[in-house]
Amino acid sequence: MPRLRKRSILLSGHATSVALETEFWTELEEMAAEQGVSLAALMAEIDETRADTPLASACRLAALAHAKTAARG
Repeated sequence: MPRLRKRSILLSGHATSVALETEFWTELEEMAAEQGVSLAALMAEIDETRADTPLASACRLAALAHAKTAARG
């Protein structure tokens, strides 16, 4: 069973927490590093573009899209 790892972040001046599997956090950290931004900045970007999707789901989808792009080379 996958283990969730919870992190607290500040989005739009409000503290929130996001629980994701370690593999998704790793992918998001790689995305942030490639973009030259902090993980918090990447999360803020995901938050701004997610519409009605829950934040954790939007993060998973962003990480999955990044992984697929990286796999294609």
